[in-house]
Amino acid sequence: MPLPIIAPSVLASDFANLQREITMLNESEAHWIHVDIMDGVFVPNISMGLPVVEAINRHATKPLDVHLMIVQPERYVEAFRAAGAANISVHFEACPHLHRNLQQIRALGCKTGVAINPHTPIQGLADVIGDIDLVCVMSVNPGFGGQKFIEHTYRKVQMLKQLIDDAGANTLIEIDGGVTLQNAKRLLDAGADVLVAGSFVFQAADPRAMIRALAAV
Repeated sequence: MPLPIIAPSVLASDFANLQREITMLNESEAHWIHVDIMDGVFVPNISMGLPVVEAINRHATKPLDVHLMIVQPERYVEAFRAAGAANISVHFEACPHLHRNLQQIRALGCKTGVAINPHTPIQGLADVIGDIDLVCVMSVNPGFGGQKFIEHTYRKVQMLKQLIDDAGANTLIEIDGGVTLQNAKRLLDAGADVLVAGSFVFQAADPRAMIRALAAV
């Protein structure tokens, strides 16, 4: 798959016309469809649950990149796999037994993902980086779309890229939050591979053209 991988976040889509939005993504140059799951406990918001993911999957022709912003994700990963998830990211901060979580996700046949909040140092991933297919670097505080990008993210991505290279791992770096055409190239230059964009895509006058522009950065 060519880089960058573009993963529009359906959290910012029109839920009343979800099938239309998924069809648009299918026909666009997006590579993945990013699905944010929030439980109102780990983050101060509630988004969507398994029935909505199943509905998205029925119409999607691209892999579902599922981001679990929930406590005790081990209770639900099997159900999200059954609902259609191709990638499952759990939060470092929600997983006291992270290696076990990664083993569980891998055993289900999904790509393993770990998301880290803005305040979380990347050094905590050092001992498991070889077991992680995707690190989702939160460049805003998780819970709500449309937030301002946190500038420290560039340095964090550089450090994470160094950690991956030093370990000889093939882990992808995903950026989630506040991604725009103005910061996309700098993020990619720092080492990012995957760009999640929600409001920036779905609030654009031409979402497909915006996806195409991000893919061409």
